[in-house]
Amino acid sequence: MRLPSETPQLTDPTALSAHRRRADIGAARFLHDEAMSELHERLIDVNRRFTSPAIVTAFPKIWREFLPDARIVASGEVLDLEAGAHDLVIHAMALHWADDPIGQIVQCQRALRPDGLFLGVSFGGETLHELRAALGQAETQIMGGLSPRVAPMAEIRDMGGLLQRAGLSLPVADSLRKTVTYRNAIALIHDLRAMGETNALIARHRAIPPRALFLEMAAIYAEAYPAEENRIQATFELVFLTGWSPHESQQKPLRPGAATTRLADALKVTEYIAPTGASFDETANPVHDRSDDKGQ
Repeated sequence: MRLPSETPQLTDPTALSAHRRRADIGAARFLHDEAMSELHERLIDVNRRFTSPAIVTAFPKIWREFLPDARIVASGEVLDLEAGAHDLVIHAMALHWADDPIGQIVQCQRALRPDGLFLGVSFGGETLHELRAALGQAETQIMGGLSPRVAPMAEIRDMGGLLQRAGLSLPVADSLRKTVTYRNAIALIHDLRAMGETNALIARHRAIPPRALFLEMAAIYAEAYPAEENRIQATFELVFLTGWSPHESQQKPLRPGAATTRLADALKVTEYIAPTGASFDETANPVHDRSDDKGQ
């Protein structure tokens, strides 16, 4: 739960609610569909039947399709979740607007039964980095300064750390980057309006921006981030979070130095000894990055 004295308020809830009410998510739901597809694969991998799921989302119409029997909970500062009532809680495409994301995950964790599963998906730090750069350059040139126009989004490592801070076991964070192409930057902004993802920052510039700002931004964008067929590219990063409510049956990590088998022997690879005496396995890949480029 957010304490105003401790957590700065970044999001204007009134503006965010208005944007979501005006959203035409049915016309721009492809990222939600991608998130659902990825979550479906994770649930298959878990291989468990969940009998009391809940989904926290600002878009109930489309997320109700994902798990028809799930309890739909509106996203907000305080979540309408009963302690210990669910064996699965999904926080869907809303965490990136939360002023207190760890508070959101803590509330989900408390709603889980022992050995219950938390899944989260939201936009990550790579999202719209092209638009952020183009807008910043255009605003500096046209208005002589910068104002917040694209919401800051957390990096995957920071988001993964929230799982442990919230008291979840076996935490995993991974991401999926999608490159989407548009006719121009204005078409991208129209899509963001349809998604309900336009500027709702509390520190945003309240005056109506001059038309020249967006024309200059579109020109800068087209030159800096071109795609084939005279289009532009936009990056969206979906970050997926997975954690379990603690239970005595879950595997526990060994204390340092307690291992009896070398990793290199288990993987049947040659261990490389670095000059400092540290060792690493050249086949290891500690960062899981899944890329799937697709034009829209």
